[in-house]
Amino acid sequence: MAADKVQPPTRFPSAAEDVQRFRNSHLATPQSSSPAYRLAYADADFILTDEMRPVRLLLELSKPELTLQQHNIHHTIVIFGSARILDPDTAANNLSAVDEKLRLQPADSLLLTARQKAIKDLDKSRYYSEARRLAEKITRESCAHNLPRLHIITGGGPGIMEAANRGAADAGGESIGLNITLPQEQRPNPFITPDLCFQFHYFAMRKMHFLLRAQALVIFPGGFGTLDELLETLTLVQTRKIQALPIIAFDRQYWESLLNFDLLVDEGMISAEDRNLIQFVDSADEAWAIVRDFISNNDARFTT
Repeated sequence: MAADKVQPPTRFPSAAEDVQRFRNSHLATPQSSSPAYRLAYADADFILTDEMRPVRLLLELSKPELTLQQHNIHHTIVIFGSARILDPDTAANNLSAVDEKLRLQPADSLLLTARQKAIKDLDKSRYYSEARRLAEKITRESCAHNLPRLHIITGGGPGIMEAANRGAADAGGESIGLNITLPQEQRPNPFITPDLCFQFHYFAMRKMHFLLRAQALVIFPGGFGTLDELLETLTLVQTRKIQALPIIAFDRQYWESLLNFDLLVDEGMISAEDRNLIQFVDSADEAWAIVRDFISNNDARFTT
């Protein structure tokens, strides 16, 4: 971890010192006991009001930003994909467990349906393997060769996100996870660097942090969340709200079945050139080649 910045001396007490001084004062008057008397920045009830939403947005922008600066992190590769994709070992074990039950109850319709799902899960686990390989390759190659230091950044959850953080850990590198509070609990996967594991309330701030340092975006098969992140990035590049960067979709057949870009061109909803904003690959090696070539051909973007 990078050393904390040394703060210059000041005659003013810090905010933390003021909070501690208040706690130690043991004031017990009606006035000092009122919520109105609390320091505004130490008053959780006040900070969590609807009216303070702009302040909370700023906090979610600032906290990860300052932490990443302290860690000297400037260039990231974003890897998105489904949280539901299993690692190969888990998928294989699930199929074996179903097969064992079917051996005893070969005509059970629920087990036969479960077996079909387990077979599909095992087939999709190749995405986990490729995401892990890609993250390991990016982390190792950017450390070993004359390239900018690249950090993997994910949504911090299971599935493809776990695979990418795991690949970075395989290479001995740090990686970032941007978790978000959801109605169903979302726990950070165990492969994120602990000091680089953040939690968000606002999707907007989370998505901004995905792209602030991004040098490429790699999308593995996924659902609504993955589509949201892909389409927002395509829109930002198309409208030149952000600098162009490689947008790489893993498994051409999956994405072309899901998204009919030709229809959008034929209907005049996007230009023919917009179709080229996304590139399709079928292996970690293909994805890394695109990332490596982009970085090699854009030296001016990597001055740090």
